Amino acid sequence: MKTAGGTRTANKGAAWIAGLLILTLGLIGFARDAFAVRIKDIASFSGVRDNQLVGYGLVVGLSGTGDKKDAAFTMRSMVNMLEKMGVQVDLKQMKPKNVASVMVTARMPVSAKPGSRLDVTVSSLGDSTSLLGGVLIQTPLKGVDGKIYALAQGALAVGGFTLTGNQAQAQKNITTVAQVPGGGIVERSVPFEFNSMDHLTLSMHAPDFSTTNQVVERINTALGGNFAVAQDVGSIRMAIPSDFKGNIVPLMASLENIEIIPDSAAKVVVDEKTGTIILGRDVRITRVAVAHGNLQVMVQENLDVSQPGMFSGGGTVVTPSTDLASREEERRLNIMEGATLQELVDGLNAVGATPRDLISILRAMKAAGALHAQLEVI
Repeated sequence: MKTAGGTRTANKGAAWIAGLLILTLGLIGFARDAFAVRIKDIASFSGVRDNQLVGYGLVVGLSGTGDKKDAAFTMRSMVNMLEKMGVQVDLKQMKPKNVASVMVTARMPVSAKPGSRLDVTVSSLGDSTSLLGGVLIQTPLKGVDGKIYALAQGALAVGGFTLTGNQAQAQKNITTVAQVPGGGIVERSVPFEFNSMDHLTLSMHAPDFSTTNQVVERINTALGGNFAVAQDVGSIRMAIPSDFKGNIVPLMASLENIEIIPDSAAKVVVDEKTGTIILGRDVRITRVAVAHGNLQVMVQENLDVSQPGMFSGGGTVVTPSTDLASREEERRLNIMEGATLQELVDGLNAVGATPRDLISILRAMKAAGALHAQLEVI
């Protein structure tokens, strides 16, 4: 027979154990999710994309920084534009110093409708030195199918300037590329009915079997059925549940925020131009001995003048001499065995290697079969 005090003590003990268990599980979950990312950050859904637009146009109103008279395409474009406006001009009398030929580019989302605004980028095509103060004349923007989807026009915003004198020049940033915020107006939308789709396709940004399989499992768990199937290492086909047919936006909003822990193959990326080395966290090396040193040889030529004695009848001659010196860095043989990335970095630092030396060491490790990672040189 239990007493009331014993029952209260037992209940307190059970509650304390339950609270400790919840805290432990919470800490484990926090540690697991510390490296978790959302599906929207590692994959894209089919159909939800931007479309690139491009066009050729003229920028006017420049203060003598436009194209030179040698830019024949600028001259011809000016003549064609003025003739369309009913102005007859002589090509030989044209002076395009206040006009510049430009390429106009923009990105149109698939959801853009007629009347939507787009940000436009304007880039000099000829030999204009600056687009500062210019205005883009109405320019049609076409898609890859050759159809016009938007029109662009407006004053340019240049994030720099150029000052030129007779003997010096000062420049801040690039003055031959400018922006027209909201300068594009959509005239035609891309035919795409999102809510009428009966399935979705996810394309992984970095294809990996483990990551793709993890995404499939998390989606099926969230939807409570086998709706998602991996077609290959980089794409997932997902059927639309009956509750969301005709209204896919809520489904997308919930799926894109599912968190997973992405996996990838061990890789070492080397940029020889800058000496940059990126080591993935799963890079491993087996036991290997590394010795790295440089032999420096210096050769210096000297020219000595030999002056004859007085009344000897000899002449002054130049006698060359050579000084040789050599120096070899003394580096000990270091044994490295990297079970973790930190041990690998510590081992390479122990050798006293510079980034340039590390590139040679990593290549030698890969050739010896001691570096268990993909070595990619960019």
